[in-house]
Amino acid sequence: MSGDETPEDRVSLADVEDARDRIADVVHRTPLDTSSTFAELSGAASVGLKLENTQRTGSFKIRGAYNRMAQLSDDEREAGVIASSAGNHAQGVALAGELLGIETTIVVPEVTPAAKIEATRGYGAAVVIEGEIYERSYEYALERAGETGETFVHPFDDAAIIAGQGTIGLELLEQYPDLDTVLVAIGGGGLVSGIGTVLKAHDPAIRVIGVQPEGAFHAKPSLEADEIRELEDVDTIAEGIADTRLLETTFANAREVVDDVVAVSDREIAAAVALLAERAKTVAESAGAAPLAAALSEDLDLADEHVAVVVSGGNVNLTEHAELTRTGLYERGRYAEARLALAGWPTRIGDVIEVIEAEGAELDVLERARRGAGDEPNRVPVTVGLEGSGPEQLAGVLEAISELEGVSVAESDLE
Repeated sequence: MSGDETPEDRVSLADVEDARDRIADVVHRTPLDTSSTFAELSGAASVGLKLENTQRTGSFKIRGAYNRMAQLSDDEREAGVIASSAGNHAQGVALAGELLGIETTIVVPEVTPAAKIEATRGYGAAVVIEGEIYERSYEYALERAGETGETFVHPFDDAAIIAGQGTIGLELLEQYPDLDTVLVAIGGGGLVSGIGTVLKAHDPAIRVIGVQPEGAFHAKPSLEADEIRELEDVDTIAEGIADTRLLETTFANAREVVDDVVAVSDREIAAAVALLAERAKTVAESAGAAPLAAALSEDLDLADEHVAVVVSGGNVNLTEHAELTRTGLYERGRYAEARLALAGWPTRIGDVIEVIEAEGAELDVLERARRGAGDEPNRVPVTVGLEGSGPEQLAGVLEAISELEGVSVAESDLE
């Protein structure tokens, strides 16, 4: 056991059931969408997507934030709440404050996108921009709370937060009674601790598997060593789970309920984002897609199991989602870029487009490229981006293009 662990650190099933009653009129009971496609790709008997990306504020965070803030005393409510976050927790706290009539202040780092700041303000919170990185924002929020008497609401290391997130587990048991395994993203560990508490209390045989990016893989070393291990830095596209460590409360709970933690690459995460958009018609942020990436990886055996995948959030701007989707298509061999050399510009462009359409592929990008030292002076360099069913089809498209008069394929990323 961790030397700093106290009985108050542990969250019980009763705590989660109390949280469910407390937040029932506030949060959505999000859908459980089964997918035969993902079952086939993973080898599972069935796969159910728990769509917390459809939750209020676009993620599960409102569950824990509201449960924590609803239990504040009158004096604490009067003093207000402060939190630090660059994303989903900010919006959860802001909405909870609006619903409970509590003034909230969110401290964000300078790198926070303007759209997220405006979304947080849209829920009625004051936003303070402080620090180049999140850790400085976190430190500032704690310092200010000590000076002003505001209550600091931690994004994960709090028993009431964990209990609120655990209400997802109660819904899973109702919606997916045959559940064998659940896959949950781990950042700081609040979500997996809450869900795991519920599922293990119901049936200890249910597997609770955490998922982290390769560039922020700290939970498994901590659980194996039975002490918290901290990363010096993180490097991942999944900023929502880019934490450096578990903290005392989440560690105390996770060590009791998490069976294993697996790592996924950023490219696997991007592929999962693309698959969720294409097959499930749902928008997921990179952190929310990580559990599906694990389900589809070769490192996890889910044969003949009923598997729940928690899609924890969908707060991603459209430009970022498009980039993730394109990267995901690359990863699955569904996208290719090629550099063409055209003898006739722009008349040959029509011929190229006709071939792409005739071959059943989709043209994503077509633009005149900057001329390089290796380009023939009497040819115009053109870049095309193609989406298809797989590398064989895309190779066939490029071959057909190369057979056009006055057109050659100078290079492609299929080669």
